[in-house]
Amino acid sequence: MPLHNRLKEYRARINVNQQEMGRMAGVSRQTISQIERGDYSPSVALALKIAKVFEVHVEDIFWYEEDKE
Repeated sequence: MPLHNRLKEYRARINVNQQEMGRMAGVSRQTISQIERGDYSPSVALALKIAKVFEVHVEDIFWYEEDKE
């Protein structure tokens, strides 16, 4: 998948688990887990909410990379 993220790394910086992160972003723990694994690409709105939690730009957490095929 071409969308990559550093969500787990950012969560560790503020010492919150997936359940707490989900609550902070208004989604389930399962959604946070799927995003971290790369199984789910968040909407723009959700990516912005997550970035706001950490007070960083969206691009600090999420980045897009073309498939090399």
